[in-house]
Amino acid sequence: MSTPGPERVPSTVKVDKTSGQGKPPAKAGGTRPAGKGPQGKGGKGGGKGRKPVAPVKVSGGRNWGPIAVAGVVVLIAVGIIGYGVFASIKGSESWEDRAGGIEGIIDYRSQKNPQIDDRNHKDGPLTYVTNPPVGGAHNSSWQNCMGDVYPEPIANEHAVHSLEHGAVWVTYKQGLAADQVTKLQEKVQGKDYMFMSPVANLDKNVSLQAWGYQLKVDSADDGRIDEFIKDLRLNATMEPNAVCSGGNTNTGPVTAASNGTGMDQPTGN
Repeated sequence: MSTPGPERVPSTVKVDKTSGQGKPPAKAGGTRPAGKGPQGKGGKGGGKGRKPVAPVKVSGGRNWGPIAVAGVVVLIAVGIIGYGVFASIKGSESWEDRAGGIEGIIDYRSQKNPQIDDRNHKDGPLTYVTNPPVGGAHNSSWQNCMGDVYPEPIANEHAVHSLEHGAVWVTYKQGLAADQVTKLQEKVQGKDYMFMSPVANLDKNVSLQAWGYQLKVDSADDGRIDEFIKDLRLNATMEPNAVCSGGNTNTGPVTAASNGTGMDQPTGN
């Protein structure tokens, strides 16, 4: 029977020369000393280990304040730009286009009515297509239209001649409330190429006339009155540079005596 040889020690186990017991090899860099781990001495809390990092709180909601402010700024900018474009387009329109855009205005020029288009001078009383008239044959003397406010009806024959010169004639129904008359007067008095008078049997409270155009409204507070004056005063003239001063200042029907003041050429040119 053979004698057994010395026991082979695995290469992965070091031999403790003191005790002769094998133990696993130490890891590279050495072992961690006791008490230095996250749990402190002996693996329990209270040691000098790495401090825990507090978690960062993330808010789940948005801050809508700055977003709302930015939105308002954008809307204002868009509004300003939009208005600028609108004003540019509006400013490039002809006065006829602007006048045609006034709600309720009647463009008698487009009707090509010979009685309205007639610009001849004629004496005596004349008959007109509309009440108040917006054009047609007329007296050789115009009604003074330098912001004149006439308290009584005036002759149509003189008023139409003033329209030919580019004036706007503001008329109102006889018996209209005094405060309404005052508001109309404030739009006319002292302004050249404007005149005003009451009219009998007017079917609306207020009627505005320029040559070939008419607008009738129910109240002196109607904003279209200012639009009509702005767009048609002087623009609607049939005789550019014709004057409004030196005309007839009488009220009442046309008379032979009124033919001697403020006369144009017989053809009205």
